[in-house]
Amino acid sequence: MISVFGHLNPDTDAITAALVYANFLRRTGQETAAYRLGEPNNETAFVLREAGVQLPALLPEQAAGARVALVDHNESAQSVKNLSDLDVRYVIDHHKLGDLTTTQPAYLRFEPVGSTATVLLKLHREAGLSIELTDAKLMLSAILSDTLEFRSPTTTQADRDAVEFLAPIAGISDVTAYAMQMFAAKSDLGDMPADKLLKTDYKVFPFGPAEAKWGLGVIETTNPAYVFGRQLELIAAMQDEKIASGLSGILLSVVDILNETNRTLVISGAEAKVVHDVFGAETVDEVADLGSRISRKKQIVPPLEAYFAG
Repeated sequence: MISVFGHLNPDTDAITAALVYANFLRRTGQETAAYRLGEPNNETAFVLREAGVQLPALLPEQAAGARVALVDHNESAQSVKNLSDLDVRYVIDHHKLGDLTTTQPAYLRFEPVGSTATVLLKLHREAGLSIELTDAKLMLSAILSDTLEFRSPTTTQADRDAVEFLAPIAGISDVTAYAMQMFAAKSDLGDMPADKLLKTDYKVFPFGPAEAKWGLGVIETTNPAYVFGRQLELIAAMQDEKIASGLSGILLSVVDILNETNRTLVISGAEAKVVHDVFGAETVDEVADLGSRISRKKQIVPPLEAYFAG
């Protein structure tokens, strides 16, 4: 049995990639099961309902040597705690190579595209496998989510081509209308506790030779006013998380999907200095305007890595 799972605090790409890749491996003769490493956000719940798919179970504790496949991540800080003890057989990802090590040669597929789903579509076509309706809808949804319907600078022509190919199979005639439904679901945050709101799309990154740990959260929404209406709660949740997890710093970017802007919550002078040095942005009332930097992967993490490496 191979357990297939995405990263902690999973987004739509992480959840759907686990489902699609587990099915792909089954169709190529392997025994697999898809799992998750956390609770889905509202957008992901919407996508699964639309596709008629059940949410994967939480990953049970994995014994040393258990066979696993990683999707949408490859860094230990974003995965299960005992990842180094597991037998990683497959990694399908669209992020940079992190600190992954394996006990034996593994199948690795990394491509600089906007979504893991774009890579998964290529795997199906290379293997000569037809695309099942459910998988088509899951992959299309993941691409729209990760690229913010092609607004993100991570978008490639391969992502656009993939959506064009998948839409008729998925039965989606109006891709933009469907994307807006997804974004509306993502933006329906209700009375979600601040600590959970912080973690809706949250990753920890080690920076610099001393591997200072920074928590970088993102809330992508069509209603940023709601998020900033809860600024005091979120600042308190960030402060608690920084202490509880022994972080060197923590930031929470509020991305306005429709206007393609990023205003980031900054909890202290230490973070404010880094934000100023790296992005040239001043922090006013615990908010820094990062302009059009809406991609954590491409526009936030690399400059921070370069800053701490220097």
